[in-house]
Amino acid sequence: MNIYAAMRRAFLLLVAFSLAAGVYAKSPKYYLSVGDLPDGSKVIPAPPADGTARKDYDEAQYQWGKSIRETPRGHMAVADAELGEGWFCQVFSEPFGYEISKDTTPELYKLLKAVELDAGSYSVRKAKQHFKRTRPFMDHGEPTSTPHQEEGMRTNYSYPSGHTARGWALALVLAELNPDRQEEILNRGFEYGQSRVIVGAHWQSDVDMARVMSSAGVARLHADRRFGEQLLKAKTELDALKGVCPECCGCCR
Repeated sequence: MNIYAAMRRAFLLLVAFSLAAGVYAKSPKYYLSVGDLPDGSKVIPAPPADGTARKDYDEAQYQWGKSIRETPRGHMAVADAELGEGWFCQVFSEPFGYEISKDTTPELYKLLKAVELDAGSYSVRKAKQHFKRTRPFMDHGEPTSTPHQEEGMRTNYSYPSGHTARGWALALVLAELNPDRQEEILNRGFEYGQSRVIVGAHWQSDVDMARVMSSAGVARLHADRRFGEQLLKAKTELDALKGVCPECCGCCR
């Protein structure tokens, strides 16, 4: 390689690095990093081994999920699989009792975006990489209800479930904010996780352990001052929607 070629290569590498740095700088940053959260490989048990009662239950739940795919519940499970921008607005607005959106509840929306990443996606990452469990549709050699997502799922491990962790973490925070609707919110969060079993993307134990890890993630978020401040902003915003005065004594309810 001559000196001009070497200089050209160095220049291109510098440009690529600068572009990558720019993209990283624009990436959303919330409250926690993966390293701040509990290591799931030290918290939850290993995935069920073949021939155990836990694995038999996983298999039974896989067959249950297949049996209801062509039902309204199965169709809801397919819709639950989509993680587009603001997906939680559609999932949780009805059980929450108020419309959740960037426009109507900007402080709540900001809070939920942080919870989705920090207590959701991040909370299961270490365990996924440690256990490296394959997904049920791969083990069975069968299609899922979301074939357009299968290629990506093949390179993303199964245990615990990232979708479930997101949904359960959000349900916990929303139930805390609006305890008058806690049963509806928590039920929707629970069913959101079960949708992963129904479409064939996850084993039941993936879903169960995701709820453990996302609960731990929410607990860790509560130790962060910035999260607490944003939680209070979201609570104040919700009180305004309810018509409740700040620090109300109950006179305006």
